Amino acid sequence: MNEGRRTKDERRILSGMRPTGKLHLGHLVGALNNWVKLQDTHQCFYMVADWHALMSEYEDPKELRENIHEMVRDFIAVGLDPEKSVIFIQSHVPEHLELAMVFGDITPLAWLERCPTYKEQLREIKGRELATFGFLGYPVLQAADIAIYKADAVPVGVDQLPHLELTREIVRRFNALYKKNLFPEPEPILTKTSKLLGIDNRKMSKSYGNYIAISDPPNTIAKKVYKMVTDPKRIHVTDKGHPNVCTVHSYFAAFAESKVIEEVRVGCEKGIIGCTECKKRLAKILTEYLEPISMRRKAVSDSMVEQILARGARKARDVASETVLEVKQLINLTV
Repeated sequence: MNEGRRTKDERRILSGMRPTGKLHLGHLVGALNNWVKLQDTHQCFYMVADWHALMSEYEDPKELRENIHEMVRDFIAVGLDPEKSVIFIQSHVPEHLELAMVFGDITPLAWLERCPTYKEQLREIKGRELATFGFLGYPVLQAADIAIYKADAVPVGVDQLPHLELTREIVRRFNALYKKNLFPEPEPILTKTSKLLGIDNRKMSKSYGNYIAISDPPNTIAKKVYKMVTDPKRIHVTDKGHPNVCTVHSYFAAFAESKVIEEVRVGCEKGIIGCTECKKRLAKILTEYLEPISMRRKAVSDSMVEQILARGARKARDVASETVLEVKQLINLTV
């Protein structure tokens, strides 16, 4: 394929998630719903990023295999179709590491040290030693993940834009050094939904445990919703509220119908609807939203997961091996 002349339906996407725990509503509205839509307009490669997970979980990786299987179940349950998309495990395509080695050779150390996500993770995640070579080099492997499929675009959240820009810089440097536009500079595809905060009003994160999981049962959803942070200035039911600073209202905005959103907003601002009532309504909305996903999830067996991943690995390697061969020829490594 001539990489510079892809039609709309030939344009490639690569995205992935780390199997470090349960997928949550932030993943759903921030990425997965968008992934499902993109299947109909692009060639999609969706990756279970186990090497990336190991960078932070290397001291205690015992749950990694189970997390991988649970993640794939969530992928299928929300609507990813293995007939439309390539769904695979990162470590099952060893060419990722080969290209990462090449990119690591040409990436200045200062580029990695300035990455804001790296600094944030070192500051926020406690109890684990993250000041490692692997963790610092996370963006290099990420660049290889994207470039090895010559992806034209990457669906990302706003907080991931610095990583994608670093990928673009690495790709640009490679193309300039070896005087061939082998890799496209991937563009971001941002979701239209604003970032969903955790139930404690911090960034939703598996590391913080402040999330509602896609696989949570109704009773767990209700318990978590009732713990949500609301408007701190609203003490009594009759107090006028401020929905724009309320975590509960942000979930209504993401999951409820427009009529309900407006009703709750007005009721809060006028002191008609109390926080407890809002939470009760939200728990019901979330339960109903996730019910069909839960039903589809239960239908995904272990054998189905294994088949999907085996087929995905074969398809991914077909593309990745061609790219690595081109790279080795270009940099005069023995092939």
